[in-house]
Amino acid sequence: MIDFLIVGGGIAGLSTGARLSQHGKVTVLEAEDALGYHASGRSAALFEESYGPPSVVALNKASADFMHTENGGYLTPRGLMLVGHKGQGEAFEQDVADLNMQVISTDDAQARVPILNPETLGFAAISNAAFDIDTDRLLQDFARVIRGNGGEVLTKAKVTAIRKNPHWVVEAGGTNEARILINAAGAWVDEVAAMAGIAPIGIIPKRRSMARLPAPGGHDVRGWPMMLGVGEAWYAKPDAGKLLVSPSEADPVSPHDAYADDMVLAEGLARYEEMVTEPVTRVETSWAGLRSFAPDGTLVLGPDPADPSFIWVAGQGGYGFQSSPAASQLVADLVIGAAPELDAETIAALSPERLRR
Repeated sequence: MIDFLIVGGGIAGLSTGARLSQHGKVTVLEAEDALGYHASGRSAALFEESYGPPSVVALNKASADFMHTENGGYLTPRGLMLVGHKGQGEAFEQDVADLNMQVISTDDAQARVPILNPETLGFAAISNAAFDIDTDRLLQDFARVIRGNGGEVLTKAKVTAIRKNPHWVVEAGGTNEARILINAAGAWVDEVAAMAGIAPIGIIPKRRSMARLPAPGGHDVRGWPMMLGVGEAWYAKPDAGKLLVSPSEADPVSPHDAYADDMVLAEGLARYEEMVTEPVTRVETSWAGLRSFAPDGTLVLGPDPADPSFIWVAGQGGYGFQSSPAASQLVADLVIGAAPELDAETIAALSPERLRR
């Protein structure tokens, strides 16, 4: 008998499994050949405490100590710079307030990122509290904790059937029987719920595309901050000496192994090009990921009201990695009956109950 059976081997499932592995036997089932294959493997990998709705910001803040100190820390300084063209003053001010940023001069912005175009750049702001996340090490460390506590992390284990009699029985290449079933299947969480006879919560997968460009103009981009267009119309982030550029789209799609939409990617690259002096001459590679959102845009964490042995860890959107330490701890506390450290208002804002009214 497995105590905690987790469907999904991304950051949501692995972090939750690591927390629960201290309290019983954990088995994680991942359908793909590798862990973190879908959304977790295609993350922008940025930690910014102020990014997200209030309940997410609360999770980010509660995750900060873990991210900075656990196992030597998973964060390295990056910085986040908001840039806007000359007609975006009002929207720029709103973003500055929402992201708790400091306004800087356009000259300062160009000193930090020399390819910014003085003809179009009208506004800039900076946050020095933004960090790159070592996402692969975080995933593997959570998996290592599960295994170290006697649990299993299985790949190529696609769930094909779920029933309850009287415990959860999950078919995934073999038969797994468990007391508690944890649904951390990303874009597929509603499909897993349907197999289990649990009402869906209305998760909407949304595509986000990405292009990897050569370092523009031959610049050394390693020390540049991540750049964000006003209204999150695009972003650009240094990565291994290259530049990742995304159109920041959020187009609803069905759950699938996502790929970039060429037209959407071209539109996003055009918005990026408007703000820089170096044209995009070559895209080295492109890809897309699915970010999954609940109807109200925040995470869904905790037992389903209809069956407390069915646990949701869903709707991470673009906040999964940065919120994972606190989100997983909250789920574990709720499952084992411990008192959560988060405040009651935040817990209610994350609870599946809010979507059942």
